[in-house]
Amino acid sequence: MKKVGILGGTFDPPHYGHLLIANEVHSALQLDEIWFMPNNEPPHKKKPESVKDKDRLKMLTLAIAGNPAFAIQPIELERVGPSYTVDTMRMLNSEYSDHQFFFIIGADMIEYLPKWHKIDELVNLVQFVGVDRPTYNRQTDYPVLYVDVPAMDVSSSMIRDRMKSGKTVQYLLPDQVIEYIEEKHLYGT
Repeated sequence: MKKVGILGGTFDPPHYGHLLIANEVHSALQLDEIWFMPNNEPPHKKKPESVKDKDRLKMLTLAIAGNPAFAIQPIELERVGPSYTVDTMRMLNSEYSDHQFFFIIGADMIEYLPKWHKIDELVNLVQFVGVDRPTYNRQTDYPVLYVDVPAMDVSSSMIRDRMKSGKTVQYLLPDQVIEYIEEKHLYGT
């Protein structure tokens, strides 16, 4: 059975924090692959407005280039409406019956698990993997495996804010992603 980690997010833009989490979980759990899964319309966040899906996909492709264990799973971008994880996992389990899935979430989402759509069904479809984020509590009544990941307090919203104000984002995201952002004049660059 193939063991696949899934890291969902808006990836608006993808940064080294995403890559670090994926790499640490991949190694710690000895997974075969990590699938980066960009959201179309996350139910807990407003849909990204400034950047088109094709730009998010291109930035993600550039960010994961060079790591053969990393791939993009576009299933949520291909659907319309809110991207509920339970619907996605039903589809993935049906299509990939020979895979075991590990859904990677930060401590902010661990706190939010009781509010996830159909969480009681979802915990039977996928194994959650939690990673720490500063200032969040990782306590939960739901089954979550924990992987220690070096702290890297970086977020896509912080990067967007830095870019809008003309601050450097070097060493926060891959150079190829920075070059793409500048070439396409994304985030106010």
